[in-house]
Amino acid sequence: MNFQNPITRKERMTFLDELSIAWVHLKERRRQTLLTAMGVAVGAAMLITTIAVARGSTQNVINRIIDIAPHVTVSPEPLEPLVPDNLLGTGPGIFSMVDRHIAESEKETIKNYGEVIARLREAEGIEVVSPYVTSRLIIRNKSRFASCIAKGVEPEKEAAIANLSSSLLEPNGLVELDYTPSGILLGDQLAEKLDASYHSRLVLISSSGTEYPVIVVGRYNSGFNARDEREAYINLQLAQRIEDVGATAVTGIGLRTSDVSQAAVTAAKAENFTGYHAESWDETNRNIIDFYNRNGIITLVLVGFVFVVAGLGVSSVMTTVVLQKTRDIAIMRSMGVQRQSITRIFMLEGFMIGALGSALGSPLGHLICNLVSRIRYETNTAATLQSDRLLLVETPESHILVIVFGIAIAVFSSFSPARRAAGFMPVQVLRGQGGG
Repeated sequence: MNFQNPITRKERMTFLDELSIAWVHLKERRRQTLLTAMGVAVGAAMLITTIAVARGSTQNVINRIIDIAPHVTVSPEPLEPLVPDNLLGTGPGIFSMVDRHIAESEKETIKNYGEVIARLREAEGIEVVSPYVTSRLIIRNKSRFASCIAKGVEPEKEAAIANLSSSLLEPNGLVELDYTPSGILLGDQLAEKLDASYHSRLVLISSSGTEYPVIVVGRYNSGFNARDEREAYINLQLAQRIEDVGATAVTGIGLRTSDVSQAAVTAAKAENFTGYHAESWDETNRNIIDFYNRNGIITLVLVGFVFVVAGLGVSSVMTTVVLQKTRDIAIMRSMGVQRQSITRIFMLEGFMIGALGSALGSPLGHLICNLVSRIRYETNTAATLQSDRLLLVETPESHILVIVFGIAIAVFSSFSPARRAAGFMPVQVLRGQGGG
């Protein structure tokens, strides 16, 4: 006589059967399920907000740099080293007797910069070319002293490079600097340190001790505290005189390009046209950008632990459900339900908790980002940048990433309880002897 188990056709449960059982388990404990999902939601919301803040901080720095700094800087460093005039021949063993050397105090310069500028203007994509001479000085106002980096420029050209017009505190500062040979344009924090105001008379002291009287024609605020605290603009001719470099030499040339994303390409073109080393804005400011990127990554890792805590909550709930459903699991196993199906049921519960939490956390994160972006506070000079708000950069990719990460954490956290549930021995459970 052939006896057949009436449940044999159910030995392999369908996905819908497993999903239905998982849904019933969660519905029976709605409060516990919702609280666990809210833990995932809070983690998702905080991670979305943190990503937006980190990206916003980096983007804010990049925007400021692009706005106030040259897109490409040509330095006086030649691409090919200079060869002594009295070198006889080339090859191994060739040497030269040098009876004159360059003094360490002699400044490297770009010679005949007018010809170099003419060659640069032939390059495609370059909109503005601004020569300059930098000088490290001591600046004095009566009994007050401060170190400063004076940049000798042609005001009209530098205004297009550094966007000075929008950052001037005295609207006519650039015009006055142009027609005042001894004029100086101070960063607002440097002016405050010196207690200098419009038309104050100051003295620049060079490294050789020579004094150069100047008059303040204006102040500017670039938003970079370090720059506003120690930098100033003077006329190119005055800087050349201070540095004793000659009227046809400069210490650098700044370029503004039509497409900032092609700055590296333009730098390579500038090197080919001039024979001098050129750097794009991102190369020049690599340390600053990397600093903000590293800070953002560290913050993300720390906030990511909120998800780990939420995952522990999911694991705790799943363990509780497994212990409460021990007999149900034993009955299902005795009816022929496979271990894999039991495992999938509890992992589906973790998936649904993660999906619910992430679905709630994504709009919550968006709401927090909107609220944070509306907050205004008083600007201060303690930070790198002056700003009265946080710039947040929220992208769809960050929401998708957080949702996927939230679900993955929940599913991973439910794996151990699910394996435990699948390992119960039905006979021992039904006899009241505990699980396997």
